[in-house]
Amino acid sequence: MDRVDRIEDLGEAECLRLLSTVPIGRVVYTEHALLRVVPVEFQVEADGRLLLALVPDGAAARALHGAVTVFQADRLDEASRTGWSVVVHGRAEVVRDPVVHARLLRTGLRPWASTAEPLFVRLTTDLVSGRRLHGRALSATASGPGNN
Repeated sequence: MDRVDRIEDLGEAECLRLLSTVPIGRVVYTEHALLRVVPVEFQVEADGRLLLALVPDGAAARALHGAVTVFQADRLDEASRTGWSVVVHGRAEVVRDPVVHARLLRTGLRPWASTAEPLFVRLTTDLVSGRRLHGRALSATASGPGNN
């Protein structure tokens, strides 16, 4: 049987909805001219921005403030070849206001690889794109078994 997959481009609203269904994504930044990809816990805020929880003294936290960066998250099923992937380009801003920081602590969002109190970073969603993969199996091709 041949497999044909259909790929669907997603609109911004659907991308943000899908992002809200997963707790972990990847933030991409540069360090010493090299790309770094780091898993981070995140949430989609009511205004559509992403809220990332980072290790306060980590390289990502140092590199992100004020930087244009990329964020990616997905959910894929290898067996059925279905799923989605969303990429967000935006500007990262460290949350410095202590009142806002205290409120964000109550969300339960924490750094992926640390028990340290998080440094919160908001990422604007200037450019949002996504794709959904609809895997489907087709019947045997003309050259398949029984079609000689």
